[in-house]
Amino acid sequence: MMRRCVSELARRRRLDNVVDTMKVGFQYLANVSSPTRATDSQRGSNAYATLCATDPDIVSRETSSSEMLVDSFGRFHNYLRISLTERCNLRCQYCMPAEGVELTPRSELLSHDEIIRIADLFVTSGVDKIRLTGGEPTIRKDIEDICLHLSGLKGLKTLAMTTNGIVLSKKLPKLKECGLNALNISLDTLVPAKFEFMTRRKGHSKVMESIDAAVELGYNPVKVNCVVMRGMNDDEICNFVELTRHKPINVRFIEFMPFDGNVWNVKKLVPYAEMLDKVRQSYTGVERLQDHPTDTAKNFRIDGHVGTISFITSMTEHFCAGCNRLRLLADGNFKVCLFGPSEVLQRYITSLSGIACLWMSSRRPLNIKTFEYSYPDIQVSLREPIRAGVDDAGLKEIIGAAIKRKKAKHAGMFDIAKTANRPMIHIGG
Repeated sequence: MMRRCVSELARRRRLDNVVDTMKVGFQYLANVSSPTRATDSQRGSNAYATLCATDPDIVSRETSSSEMLVDSFGRFHNYLRISLTERCNLRCQYCMPAEGVELTPRSELLSHDEIIRIADLFVTSGVDKIRLTGGEPTIRKDIEDICLHLSGLKGLKTLAMTTNGIVLSKKLPKLKECGLNALNISLDTLVPAKFEFMTRRKGHSKVMESIDAAVELGYNPVKVNCVVMRGMNDDEICNFVELTRHKPINVRFIEFMPFDGNVWNVKKLVPYAEMLDKVRQSYTGVERLQDHPTDTAKNFRIDGHVGTISFITSMTEHFCAGCNRLRLLADGNFKVCLFGPSEVLQRYITSLSGIACLWMSSRRPLNIKTFEYSYPDIQVSLREPIRAGVDDAGLKEIIGAAIKRKKAKHAGMFDIAKTANRPMIHIGG
């Protein structure tokens, strides 16, 4: 035990050292004078920007805004999901382990102003849809103010939110006034006792109240997210379909996905084909709708129903070819793929400190092939460069380089299950 404690203490000291080195590097880049930044500093910023790029050439600071959002496979990313908090008032089994998760210190989470600044960068570059997630976004005290500022960004068409609905009904009128114009409410069972078992909390009636409130306030459709797990709620599929009969509700059946701590097992997975078959056995006139190329869902209409149903098939039929989504985590980390490897903090920081030191000493771009070979799992944080004073142009280069590094598709479900990834509550739904 003593040896383990000493080893952990030494590891933390090494981590502190590389954090300090990284901050020095960022501060140096931020403090270079404007005339110099047009020459020497541009090379340093470009060296950082090309960390994740597939092209060894330096990314130009004059790169067009829209190009920043295009990956190496030609996919244009106009949809940003922002996690506002890691905290939640439920403990859903597929989202986090029973013992809970370790929360990021408050000082390491993005502030209100940092969120707005980053969002503005994305919107001015071509993002026209933002979704607020968590944790549970409605428990953030400044949620209305965040919505008001985001909805005012010129070029943003859709401001959406994914919520568990526990406190939504009271806040929704104000949120709508502040510009929230699309809504997803998570609900995995229509049985109150089962709800308490699945979420480890009470509150089923509050979620149903929120769904009704959303309908009354004119949200159309009100999307209801249902993660389907064998032996848990797969017997309720048709009961959920009934929600769509008289109301403009879109029930979205989601295949159970693996994340750290949710004890994923393929035996719990109910494939899309099986879910659809259950629906067709009970309903006639199940018609496939035309999906948008970037849709994550396969959409269906049922004769006589006001609403619709959809299936999100991440495990059995991925939709990577049309992916247009990016994720900003509450701690400022930037994920270009939901199933990308977990943020390896020590490796990431070591990489950045090395970049800063190499650039400061050599003043010339790094060899991207050598760098990617040495650091294949590097992740991107936007928090540290912001706090070190990197300007908007520099941040756009960092973002663009990360997007260029996005892979053509994620791994298969069995490989995903073996890959380290954060719990869903850390990533944001």
